[in-house]
Amino acid sequence: MSGNFGVSRADLGKGLRSTDFDSPGCKATLRAGVIGGLVGAVVIWIYEALVWVGAQHLMPLAGIPRNATGLVFGKHVQESLGIWAYVVGTGIHFVFAAAWGVLFAAVWPYFRRRGYEATLVALFYAVLAWIVMHVAIMIASDNHPNYYDPAVIIGGFMSHIFFTVPLALTVKRLLQPQRH
Repeated sequence: MSGNFGVSRADLGKGLRSTDFDSPGCKATLRAGVIGGLVGAVVIWIYEALVWVGAQHLMPLAGIPRNATGLVFGKHVQESLGIWAYVVGTGIHFVFAAAWGVLFAAVWPYFRRRGYEATLVALFYAVLAWIVMHVAIMIASDNHPNYYDPAVIIGGFMSHIFFTVPLALTVKRLLQPQRH
């Protein structure tokens, strides 16, 4: 037997407000976006540790946190900062991840209302994020991998998928309409 036995459909709907399915507030969007972005930031680093370091031997494990410093400011600045390159790179990584998370949280209600699954949206968001981030890196620095190399493109898309899928699922869960 269901827990709704003896309850009419009209009574079931009385507890729902029309705003339950509207866009969440600014505070909820920021919170969900930052949390989702940080979850994605940790997952992408786990992916990079397993794939870039462990399987492909592209860099040492310690190179992951300082990688963002070199991409944004160049190898010379990365080397001149010494140990601070790890702090700066970690800051860059998590600040940008949180910003991408907030942006996703802001657009997610639009896609949710239209019936799209968060994972599907995340796949396209990964491609968009990779393109925007790497165009910005090309503008900011001349120290970057060859973005015309298919291996770099595919590897970049894969790493960003490992960022955006957990981000999207976290935002989806945190912004799920609450029924009263």
